[in-house]
Amino acid sequence: MIISIASGKGGTGKTTIATNLAISLEGDVQLLDCDVEEPNDYLFIHPDIHEVRTITTPVPEVDMTKCSLCGKCQDICQFKAIVVMGKIVLPFPELCHSCGGCMRVCPENAITETDRELGVVEWGRKNGLEFIHGKLRVGEAMSPPLIRKVREFARPEALTIIDAPPGTSCPVIAAMKGADYVLLVTEPTPFGLHDLKLAVGAVKILGIPCGLIINRSDMGDDRVMEYANDQNIPILMEIPFDRKIAEAYSKGHMIVDVMPEWKAHFLKLHRQIEEAIS
Repeated sequence: MIISIASGKGGTGKTTIATNLAISLEGDVQLLDCDVEEPNDYLFIHPDIHEVRTITTPVPEVDMTKCSLCGKCQDICQFKAIVVMGKIVLPFPELCHSCGGCMRVCPENAITETDRELGVVEWGRKNGLEFIHGKLRVGEAMSPPLIRKVREFARPEALTIIDAPPGTSCPVIAAMKGADYVLLVTEPTPFGLHDLKLAVGAVKILGIPCGLIINRSDMGDDRVMEYANDQNIPILMEIPFDRKIAEAYSKGHMIVDVMPEWKAHFLKLHRQIEEAIS
């Protein structure tokens, strides 16, 4: 089973939910931090990292001694990652989506592929929990390929929890696509409601069942609850605005360690997800 934890905006509590849910469960559990631009689950899990892999993506390299300047590579590229300028062909590796189309259409076989570094994937464990996260190279803009590499570590026989990036753009879709269930985390504020609607729209397009967690639930107003009821989205958990929880988070401590009674809430959350999927 794959549970992806997402939100329309940052700062709603995805990391809190992902880490505390993962640490509360027993058995074969994986936690995949796919927020590769700013991974922070490790700050709470403190895993022992056993393996680090450098991740690359193929990008075009042009041999101008063979090139006839026909422009077919430029024509097929939808991202303007390769351009014919006068008597030279310029690849723009940072724009390339590694589809290989330019290499396939080149009649002179003048285009080959070389590797460009995206970042690293680190793998480790904390007690019985398997932990994997990606770290995007500084200055790199293409996070979805690295997210997909992190997701390749997901094992079908394990319960996999994915901490997705915030927002509703391509990185989030890469972290949610193919999941069995999506947990949407929000807060009862106008910004929270606005971005929740965008996230729900993305989940519906993907056709994945979802449920809602409202963080800092005793603040703001009732419009998030009203929206959830209108959309038939179950509210699976509410977390109050609690100073003790905020202090634990600020110190890098787990809620279930500081307040053990919360472990039962996260176990109940998992049971509700299992029932929804079955």
